[in-house]
Amino acid sequence: MTPGDLLKSPIKDVSLRDFEECSACAVKLLKAYEDMGGFSCRYLYKAFTLLREMYGDKTTVFLAFTANLVATGLRGVIADLIGLGYVDVIVTTGGTIDHDIARSFKNYYKGEFEMDDIELSEKGIHRLGNILVPLEAYGPVIEAFTHELLERLIEAKRTWTPSELIKEVGLRLECPSSILRQAALRDVPIFAPGIVDSAFGTAVMTFNETLRSRGREPLVLDIVSDMKKLADIVFSSEKLGAIILGGGIAKHHTIWWAQFKGGLDYAIYITTAVEWDGSLSGARTREAISWGKIKKAAKHVTVPADATVVFPLLAVALTNIERRGKR
Repeated sequence: MTPGDLLKSPIKDVSLRDFEECSACAVKLLKAYEDMGGFSCRYLYKAFTLLREMYGDKTTVFLAFTANLVATGLRGVIADLIGLGYVDVIVTTGGTIDHDIARSFKNYYKGEFEMDDIELSEKGIHRLGNILVPLEAYGPVIEAFTHELLERLIEAKRTWTPSELIKEVGLRLECPSSILRQAALRDVPIFAPGIVDSAFGTAVMTFNETLRSRGREPLVLDIVSDMKKLADIVFSSEKLGAIILGGGIAKHHTIWWAQFKGGLDYAIYITTAVEWDGSLSGARTREAISWGKIKKAAKHVTVPADATVVFPLLAVALTNIERRGKR
């Protein structure tokens, strides 16, 4: 079997525009979930009601998510929400930059969880869950793009914050489903506190090595200034709300900074992680109250579900009810 035999069905980004004709049905379905009474469906309806309340309030809305979601067609839904003005701040991981760059130029493909990983490795194919990522569509693409970008940016100045670099990336991506592009066009800041844990971060390092080999000073990545920028947003906000898809550093960085404003006023978690192992990813919203990261009087819910299954439904229903421009 050749790589071509395995890489037949490309991943396609889903757009909210694809569901305009049935968006009212999404609202009805969510209401039916509440009427059903049990079990996890009611959490989804509560998330919908909290989203409506949050967007009707004077709330700075954070969207935090893990990078694996950007490898899926959910990327298009997130990009649309940003483009329509539903997101004020993004907190994510370095891998989001990787997948957004890679998928702007190359295809990822449908696979299966149970595939032979030894065979895939021998054929130069990475597996991300049930998504197949050709080797040539990932690392080499990201490094080439990043080095070319940094060759230009280093001429402007040596010191850059991660959010500044990410915006520059977005301004140079032409794919309409690009999260980074939509954020750059809408001036929505993207914070990636773990930016060096990525192909993009590695490419920054290898670029600096090429500068050193030419006797030039390296590019400086100023992570601390992004913390100040994030703090300014938090403290200048009247209220804080967060939609958090998954866990890890994106989740924690969001709720960590919220505590300095007294905690989130609204919080919607969507996660498949379990609570009983004590992990941050599995921690429910109520645990964050004990840390001061969510207010005692906050409106909050944890939806135990795969974000690729339930978040498109919430997004379609929300955009049907709450029409909004950039605040």
